[in-house]
Amino acid sequence: MNLYKLVALFFLGLLLSACSGPKISDYAKEKPALELSEYFSGTIDAYGIFTDRSGSVVKRFTVLIQANWTVVDGKKVGVLDESFEYSDGTKQKRIWKLTEVSPGKYVGRADDVIGEALGESSGNALNWAYTLALPVDGTIYNVQFDDWMYLVTPKVMINKAKMSKFGIDLGEVTLSFYKR
Repeated sequence: MNLYKLVALFFLGLLLSACSGPKISDYAKEKPALELSEYFSGTIDAYGIFTDRSGSVVKRFTVLIQANWTVVDGKKVGVLDESFEYSDGTKQKRIWKLTEVSPGKYVGRADDVIGEALGESSGNALNWAYTLALPVDGTIYNVQFDDWMYLVTPKVMINKAKMSKFGIDLGEVTLSFYKR
């Protein structure tokens, strides 16, 4: 009977560890420090891929971002105007409005984001959580994003975003940003 309890505890431990992930505070001491309003200011080029859950590249794309920040009611407000071009020739536009609600904490809105994106930064990292209305073959799917950005140098940032629906992994978006 003790063997069964031991095996059950082992699998419970595996299950709990599988649910854990990085925390934004894990990156507090990492450099260079990411200041969102400084990095996303001016023109930024991005190059990305979408991989399905098996790891196969499904789409490649580029993004041209024009970004600027102002202060409204004492809070930093940024507009990121993103122009996507996919390898199949299709184009897409997304305009983010970001508000720093307190130091290192952000709220983001865009036309295809359901509700608000919630973001938090620490050290060189930023984590966003949001639901995106994603068009696929004429149907709109609301998918959840767990989006992590890591500043590598003052000009280069890497972005990895996991996509899921009902807790099921759909794939991953990987982007590299280059600030001009």
